[in-house]
Amino acid sequence: MATTTADEDTGYLPATATEPSVRRRIAERLVRPMPTDDVAGWLAPMGVFLVALLMRLHRLGVPKADAFDEVYYACDAQSMLRNGIEVAHKARENGFCVEDPAATPFAGFVVHPPLGKWAIAAGEKMFGFNSFGWRFSAAIFGALSVLLLARIGRRMFRSTLLGCVAAGIMAFDGLHFVQSRMAMLDIFLLFWVVAAFGCLVVDRDDMRARLAARLDADLSLPGPKLGLRWWRVGAGVCLGAAVATKWSGLYFVAGFGLLTFAWDVGARRTAGIRLPFVATLWREALSLVSCILLVGSLVYVASWGGWFASDNGWRRNPGTFGTNLAHQNDFGPVQGFARYHQEIWGFHQNLKSDHGYESKPASWFLLIRPVAYYYQTPEEGSSQATLGVGSPAVWWASLPAMVALAWCWVSRRDWRAAAILSTIGVGYLPWFLEGGRTMFLFYALPLVPFMALALAYCAGLTVGRPEHSLRRRRIGAAALGGYLALVVWNFLYLYPVLASKIIPYSEWQDRMLFKTWI
Repeated sequence: MATTTADEDTGYLPATATEPSVRRRIAERLVRPMPTDDVAGWLAPMGVFLVALLMRLHRLGVPKADAFDEVYYACDAQSMLRNGIEVAHKARENGFCVEDPAATPFAGFVVHPPLGKWAIAAGEKMFGFNSFGWRFSAAIFGALSVLLLARIGRRMFRSTLLGCVAAGIMAFDGLHFVQSRMAMLDIFLLFWVVAAFGCLVVDRDDMRARLAARLDADLSLPGPKLGLRWWRVGAGVCLGAAVATKWSGLYFVAGFGLLTFAWDVGARRTAGIRLPFVATLWREALSLVSCILLVGSLVYVASWGGWFASDNGWRRNPGTFGTNLAHQNDFGPVQGFARYHQEIWGFHQNLKSDHGYESKPASWFLLIRPVAYYYQTPEEGSSQATLGVGSPAVWWASLPAMVALAWCWVSRRDWRAAAILSTIGVGYLPWFLEGGRTMFLFYALPLVPFMALALAYCAGLTVGRPEHSLRRRRIGAAALGGYLALVVWNFLYLYPVLASKIIPYSEWQDRMLFKTWI
């Protein structure tokens, strides 16, 4: 079994060393062989994916009522199917959202981009306007993110087992499970962030393979051209989709741009190109801007196609339809688009109202204040709840795992530890700059895949390398098996309050580990 080891591509060999043996050593540092279990490399991740999918589809329509913000997103999705835009609503009637003619007809001021709601709308189109229909797409995207993580982990660790360990940990995390069964935007944001990260990991391998194939070329500044980076284009598409779901995707645009740039600098240094930072700027600055920023921006604007095609969207047209249409303006679509975004920005900057389930970023990893999405007492002495909380066996264990990654980053210069830990930082630390804004635990959902990768990384350290003794590896494997069993047990214990099962009140109370969970 391949396990996590220190990256060995940080050595430097001078560009003037042109002997075949030297070039071979450089190529070996640039290109690490992938696992040879090609069939198992797909079958095992597909197995984890199917388990995750069945878990998320089972009783997906329960509860049948709206849970938390589903009351907004389910109706927004339905109105987008009808009109191409979100509209103002006042009630539910006969299974449909009733538009409110007194509130600027056919125009609703919404504060998130459209792509996630279009995904929810796809489920409603297939299965109707019901609790199963508006949650279906979330379940599919949640399960697909598990498959992506398995393949990403396999490539990063060069181990199918460790890839599946990461995917399995995420599949059995409580918050990922709950958000995969909610008509909310966060699971779609997570999917696109994971997909973008995966594209960049593949791009890293592809770029290094291209560079290794060009070692016979002139390696003086700025080094050889590497051609169009299609996987980087794919990352741009995914990052644009992330921002088109929630604006917090912008954190990952900045972070992933810096990450892929750093990977390129490291590859050029390994190849022996002098002034690798300058060489990377010379060769890749335009690629970064065009593949990530430009492509991402095009995807973002395209996601607003329904708004541009509409005659009545918020701020869409000049105010020529009557004095009561306060959502209109005196500008054309471009100026209206900019004005609308200014208003969205203003809303988020001033979102400081008190909420019973709000929490601050400092408490997220400790799971101090989860969100109760749904709670009912269907009969005396019983409870039915959907609690948006992560599995303590995952979230609490990720804290020492991140310390281990920081050590490996510094002491071994391991790019995998650096990539995982920096991505967690990119998705987490900016929330501390939001001041008094109202925030919730589920804002941390995009961190879960990288917490799982961090735990899988540590699993590789625990099991050890092939050169370690058989006894050492057996003890490590037993420890890993025990931990995975704990993750599954923790999920199964919390399952009744994650999946709205009707249980005795005493059992519900037993699962409220802290008073702050109530």
